[in-house]
Amino acid sequence: MRTPAAQTGFTLIETIFALTILAIVAAGVIPMGFIAVKAAENQGHLAARTTEYAQDKLEQLMALSFGDTTSDTRLFPATDLDGSGLTLGGSSNPDAPVKLYVDYLDIDGTLLDAKNAEPKNWFYKRAWAVEKEAGKDTLKRITVTATVRVASQGGIGELPLSTVSAVKTAPF
Repeated sequence: MRTPAAQTGFTLIETIFALTILAIVAAGVIPMGFIAVKAAENQGHLAARTTEYAQDKLEQLMALSFGDTTSDTRLFPATDLDGSGLTLGGSSNPDAPVKLYVDYLDIDGTLLDAKNAEPKNWFYKRAWAVEKEAGKDTLKRITVTATVRVASQGGIGELPLSTVSAVKTAPF
């Protein structure tokens, strides 16, 4: 007796051919998934962390009194000696930081001792500048930029970098 055409299935050859096409398509799409994971880690997680750490430093500097010229905020808690406080100067460019206006954090965000030299195990760098607002003796602009040393998981593109800024007024 003959089997009706509606009840016939795929042959083994047809199934293998379909699976081969599916495997070729999957092999082309999988690398895009890896790129997406790397980009999400670098431009998502690490960018958020650099912003958080830049904001932390800005808040620490904003907590200083307007005339403070000696607090060392490169340590935590800050000491009253050997620092720049809110003295005008520095650079918010992490590629060209000024000695008293830069600090370093490890991969977990723990402040590293960098009074004498750049630590070898830093992962995050924060550089800041204190500038007088044009024509205003009672206003100082504080700008902090944080960046990371290397991209996570061999990520591509620019390293995450975050800059925050605020204006502090005298006498506060």
